[in-house]
Amino acid sequence: MYARIADRRRDHLHKLSTRLVRENQTLVIEDLTVRNMIKNRSPARAISDASWAEFRLMLEYKADWYGRDLVVVDRFFPSSKLCSACGTLQQRMPLNVRTWTCACGVTHDRDVNAAKNLLAAGLAVTACGAGVRPQRRTPGGQPVVKQETRRATAGIPSH
Repeated sequence: MYARIADRRRDHLHKLSTRLVRENQTLVIEDLTVRNMIKNRSPARAISDASWAEFRLMLEYKADWYGRDLVVVDRFFPSSKLCSACGTLQQRMPLNVRTWTCACGVTHDRDVNAAKNLLAAGLAVTACGAGVRPQRRTPGGQPVVKQETRRATAGIPSH
């Protein structure tokens, strides 16, 4: 029974990742520490059941197969605390806050706002490289590496 459930989950992830890669030239995801998120008992089972790490691996190799760009935004990027309308950064935002209103008057759903910010950051990385904003050093000591896209100048005539 467990093998059947695992096979269905894997099949669903394959179909979803293939569809996303085929339909989009650039995919932007957030680098999440799934290992640390599972330590929190509340969402641990849902995170484990979603197989986020396996889904990311599928996106990576399928994007490579299809010649698509996969941009992984740094885990320290404040995607949910940054106002997508005016750029104001909220100092604190606990996980139980699902909607919030910025000083500019725009009310944000936390997840939708994060998606807008991740898209903007991913497109900026695609256009300009990883040095768009000052980056922190990661806990392991590895600096951010500039991500070169394969077709950043495709279709632009060179003079």
